[in-house]
Amino acid sequence: MSLKLYRPGPSGLEPASVVTEDYRTRLRSRRWRLPPLKNPEAKPVTALAGAVMIAALAVVTFAILVAGYASGFWGI
Repeated sequence: MSLKLYRPGPSGLEPASVVTEDYRTRLRSRRWRLPPLKNPEAKPVTALAGAVMIAALAVVTFAILVAGYASGFWGI
């Protein structure tokens, strides 16, 4: 058994469509008819560049921790 959702239309209540294009359409209110969410300033990053950045951040963090313990700053 499924629950049908009805919304107002020109001829009364009409069943709402079940299929949506993407998850963003479910985030927007249907009443305002907003344009799609776009970010023209964002530049796509390849998976390799992202992995290298995360690895570099991990190495720098590890180096800071080792330097802190070696110098006695965080003393054990």
